[in-house]
Amino acid sequence: MAPEGSDKAVSMTAGTDKKKKDAAKSKKSGKDAAGEEPTMSEEDQELKERLETCVSTVVNEAEEASVTVPIRLKALDVIVTELRSATSSMTSVPKPLKFLRPQFAKIKDLYASFSGDEAVSDIEMLVLRARLADVLAVLAMTMGKHEERESLKFKLSAFKDYDALTTRGQASRVDDDNLGSWGHEFVRSLAGEIGQEYNARVLEGEDPDDDTPFSDLLSMVDVIVPFHVSHNAEAEAVDLLIEVQRLKKLLDLDSIDGNNYGRICLYLIKTADFMSDPDDYTEMLETAFELFRKQSQYFDALRVALRMGKEDLIADLFSQCSEDALMKKQMCLLLARHRVNYEVEDDEDEDDLNELIGNAQLSEQFLKLAQDLDVMDPKTPEDIYKSHLAETGGFSRRRDTGGAQVDSARANLASTFVNAFVNAGFGQDKLMTPDNEWLYKNKDHGMMSAAASLGSILLWNVEEGLTQIDKFLYSSEDYVKAGAALAVGILSSGVKNDADPALALLTEHVEGDNHTMKCAACTGLGIAYAGSAREEVMDLLLPVVESSEGGATNMLEVSLAGLALGMIYAGKCDETVGSTIVQRLMEGTEEELDHSHARFLCLGLGLLFLGRMEMADAMLEALRTIEHKIAKYAAIVLETCAYAGTGNVLKIQEMLHHCTEHISEDADHQMVAVIGIGLITMGEDVGAEMALRSFDHLLHYCELPIKRAVPLALAILHVSNPDFTVIDQLSRLSHDPDAEISQNAVLAMGIVSAGTNNSRVAGLLRQLSEFYNKEAGHIFCVRIAQGLLHMGKGLMTLNPFHSDRMLMSGPALGGLLVLVHSCMDLKNTLLDKSHFLLYYLTCAMNPRMLITVNDDMSWRSVTARVGQAVETVGQAGKPKTITGFQTHTTPVLLGTQERAELGTEEVLSVSNVLEGIVILKDNPDYEPEEGN
Repeated sequence: MAPEGSDKAVSMTAGTDKKKKDAAKSKKSGKDAAGEEPTMSEEDQELKERLETCVSTVVNEAEEASVTVPIRLKALDVIVTELRSATSSMTSVPKPLKFLRPQFAKIKDLYASFSGDEAVSDIEMLVLRARLADVLAVLAMTMGKHEERESLKFKLSAFKDYDALTTRGQASRVDDDNLGSWGHEFVRSLAGEIGQEYNARVLEGEDPDDDTPFSDLLSMVDVIVPFHVSHNAEAEAVDLLIEVQRLKKLLDLDSIDGNNYGRICLYLIKTADFMSDPDDYTEMLETAFELFRKQSQYFDALRVALRMGKEDLIADLFSQCSEDALMKKQMCLLLARHRVNYEVEDDEDEDDLNELIGNAQLSEQFLKLAQDLDVMDPKTPEDIYKSHLAETGGFSRRRDTGGAQVDSARANLASTFVNAFVNAGFGQDKLMTPDNEWLYKNKDHGMMSAAASLGSILLWNVEEGLTQIDKFLYSSEDYVKAGAALAVGILSSGVKNDADPALALLTEHVEGDNHTMKCAACTGLGIAYAGSAREEVMDLLLPVVESSEGGATNMLEVSLAGLALGMIYAGKCDETVGSTIVQRLMEGTEEELDHSHARFLCLGLGLLFLGRMEMADAMLEALRTIEHKIAKYAAIVLETCAYAGTGNVLKIQEMLHHCTEHISEDADHQMVAVIGIGLITMGEDVGAEMALRSFDHLLHYCELPIKRAVPLALAILHVSNPDFTVIDQLSRLSHDPDAEISQNAVLAMGIVSAGTNNSRVAGLLRQLSEFYNKEAGHIFCVRIAQGLLHMGKGLMTLNPFHSDRMLMSGPALGGLLVLVHSCMDLKNTLLDKSHFLLYYLTCAMNPRMLITVNDDMSWRSVTARVGQAVETVGQAGKPKTITGFQTHTTPVLLGTQERAELGTEEVLSVSNVLEGIVILKDNPDYEPEEGN
């Protein structure tokens, strides 16, 4: 043990060191030799003495008779003036606050002595007490105990005294601006305490819907909110109203105008994502909707209405902007992009407007874009595979040299899909449109997908497409006929046509007895009418779902019809469809529910409630009564679909909880839970980042079934957005020894890079095609991924979010989910005979273009800046919305994370969001620069 003396020595040395440091510090800060007070400037010293004199006059400890109330009031006025002039600038701690700190307790005691009405019987004393409370409220902001909310208590009692003065006819003695004049920092601090006090009262049992118990707080809120709004602190005004549950007060403010409504609405819309209570969520969006409508911003109001899923508001908006023809056209273009089945009536331009909503011109505009970018030449699958670049010559060349011929049909099938995706919407290719030769290079069900690929190649071009497909509808080969029927559906995806060709041509096949035709017709109807909620189609498909003869084959028809109904009524919460599907699941036999495609019946049910949150609760209860293991699967599918894109943290925790159980058999419900995490957090950046960390943990600690679903969940989070880290992760997983993990990772790479032509992914997929050149299943997945990567020759996207990532398109997300759910059992779906389900992706395919047009829809090229989108929510002024931009001339292509803005002031856009087809009008205030 060390001797005791050594401890003392150490402490003495430490002490002398400290003294030396203190001495050095005192020299630096200008302390006098005694080391007591720092020397003050004469000005500060004078201010300090003046304030101390005023305090002693106000307190009047000696109770001198000569110090009358008016003299005390004057002294108090000096303190008030000093505090107000200092608090207006908050760059440092205001000096008066610093000098009054030692006097705080003294002033507080004085105020306490004034309690009771007899102490303030005369008016002068009442004024003194009110002013004193004001000063104490400001001092308590920094000196009071935070949890006691002293600042607010003093302010409330000051307001009571001022009210008493007003009732006694002394209104002239009350300040008009008794809050704002104390400065922003004080108002901000007070707003925080009001929120705390409100919550405390609610916890004590007061009714939040009744204004009476909170009248004192709400009277202050009515002053603070306009103050914040008029001083560019809109976000704080909204926060306070959310805190006291009185958001509707925003609608009565006069201070909201053309300069600040945009910032307020943006803040409301973005904050809505973080509301766990569905009523609060709806209230925030409704408030934003009303604000937009008041400012005659009908396009933005329509975006909010679609976000809420309230399509009944569309008619009101159209009637309100009846004078603005351009605005109506732009709104129709948004409805078309969102796949809303709405018909304009009683309007002089109704035919033109309905044509726009029906996407009638989409094909024409897309082909014009392709010509402008010079990508019209059809591409062959070999152009995509680039097997000549492969070191071993790749799969296709090995086959020519007498390799295993068995996989030839599978390879041709893969080429069919690659051809269909790459040339989608271009109306020409080198396999299918020239002649029928390619059709007969496929076997049975392969012929069906080959014939159906015509629908994808001629996508959106209904008139021309039907003439090319027609001849196959009368083929003697059932599979070719079925493919042609499916092609009719694919062709009409998202396009409304007066003749309704899909319904007319497919009705007989749905009602017929041919199994293959029935499957194709159901799928075709699901693709053609996705999101349209057409009752005629529902009446046609419901009997198929209800039928129960025929065992396994019948279950395939039932599941595909259920899935089609889910797509047609995506997010519509239709009770008839929902109850029919649940009833069918309840009545299903063990054998039927064990069928590999029964999962699609569950997905159909989930799609009905896509993004509709608590509306799915009743169906969830019904599902819990089913005794088969599929009940758990169906319940999680329904729950995750209902909360898709909401970022709901509680639901994500529930899904993670499902993954904690270690099981390796019958773990389908866990796989869906993992995909659900991706589904719930998609479209919300913070949640998506946190989900990525959760997926890392799942890969480390969980059983195989969960690991198999992780690549698919990653894909859902980054659709058409090939983020470097995600591609890296998927590239590692694509070499996993477990075949299903690697196959899912390969397909996930396709989804993540869909329509981007990303060269890094293209290189990785080429390497994988060599690595797996002996594995038929893997090579098929690699080919599909290559087809997706080069989808639409790089002019398309699969991302379901649009309109500046504010709206989520139900049919697009539904199409993606069909692929993702198929990947959970690849060997019985895509790698077996149900590969035609891949065509559901056409519901999600959309051109990623920005085209600027005149009012007659003719092109008008202008300069546009395209760059990475920047989050500007809650920022004052007019911050830059994009960074790292490049200036192009329209038309231009936009990536998932990119945003565009006009590069010239010569024109104005009708919509605030530059995406898709945007109508321009001349800027009346534009003055060309001199010298041009």
